[in-house]
Amino acid sequence: MAKKKAFALRLNEEMMEAVEKWAEDEFRSTNGQLEWIIAEALKKSRRFKKKNEKK
Repeated sequence: MAKKKAFALRLNEEMMEAVEKWAEDEFRSTNGQLEWIIAEALKKSRRFKKKNEKK
């Protein structure tokens, strides 16, 4: 499993509430939802590839 690095993230209250609701709707934790959102954005922009994929 990949190592995880902790960091602080500041969001305005309305944005955080929207993420929390989205996470609840998807049966994820808030942290898991944020990881998923970031991973999807990175894949879409072709800035993230899994370790077993070629560049």
